[in-house]
Amino acid sequence: MFSKEVKQELIKQQYRIVGNHSVVKICGWTKKSVKGEGSCYKQKFYGIQAHQCMQMSTCLSCANRCVFCWRGYKAPVSEEWQGEIDDPIEIIEGSLKQQKGLLNGFGGFKKIDKKLFNECMQVKHAALSLTGEPILYPRINELIDELHKRKISTFLVTNAQYPEQIKNLAKVTQLYLSLDAPNKELLKEIDLPLFLNYWERLEKSLEYLSKRKEKTCIRLSMIKSMNMCNPEEYAELIKKGDPDFIECKGYMFVGSSRQRLTLENMPFHEDVVDFSNELIKYLPDYEVISEHISSRAVLIARKIFNRNGKWFIGINFEKFFAGEEDYSKEIKEVGLSGIKTRDKINAKFNPEL
Repeated sequence: MFSKEVKQELIKQQYRIVGNHSVVKICGWTKKSVKGEGSCYKQKFYGIQAHQCMQMSTCLSCANRCVFCWRGYKAPVSEEWQGEIDDPIEIIEGSLKQQKGLLNGFGGFKKIDKKLFNECMQVKHAALSLTGEPILYPRINELIDELHKRKISTFLVTNAQYPEQIKNLAKVTQLYLSLDAPNKELLKEIDLPLFLNYWERLEKSLEYLSKRKEKTCIRLSMIKSMNMCNPEEYAELIKKGDPDFIECKGYMFVGSSRQRLTLENMPFHEDVVDFSNELIKYLPDYEVISEHISSRAVLIARKIFNRNGKWFIGINFEKFFAGEEDYSKEIKEVGLSGIKTRDKINAKFNPEL
């Protein structure tokens, strides 16, 4: 799955290759968190500790060439799995080793928080969302089960082109489905899918998502002047998927996407907030409840997670690993700040979000 050219490019971009088809990379927020400089939206929204998060993927290949993706067009694309299939335990062990190696250098910083640095060597969460389509890996269920045996929680992001894999996927801590456009024509323009029946695959994926028992989330990647439109059509698709959460997250002008889009396509945080508020007009069972300004992200949650005025949108890891159906936890930091960021935070966006 790795050509020599792709391998060299990945290493140059600070990826670390594991086996024949997996990669790991330190997230920008993990770096910031270890140094005590802030944390990512997953920590604010759900309680994931950013300094103990491992960002990885089990499959470099993807069935889309999304215009907003940071991947270059040299990265492999494929409708089906190709090549060798590595052992899940070897992938996990290799990824943990590479993660530790990448973080070791932070111990030399004079202002490093020693407690956070020591903790970061113990991975507690795996974000299966780095690049490619992780759900395409044929032994993904074994890998998920092994991570959970090690008390490592899992967020998995899929591009909604593999409905049968979604249907048969082992339980993850939170399952994400990317919804990049409100209708068939625009989805083709933005995702540039390989599958000719891409829209039918999306609809079937939404159907299967609605039947999942774990926490689920639909992610909207907001691109200004492209897909921040037709909220009523987005709402109809979201209703089919019946997710617990909706994340509206602004496109970031980074990586190879800069060859396809412009800086003007990157929305201000206020734009994302405005679209989110417009979207919930068509989703009466949901409410805008939180934001992460640096990531230009807004969280929308089902109102059933509001229990006596408290929002239970976080993850109780002990309950999850014990197999309890409800593993929700109260998150106290909710609400929108109302801060105008166009001349401040948005002017200095983080390139690794």
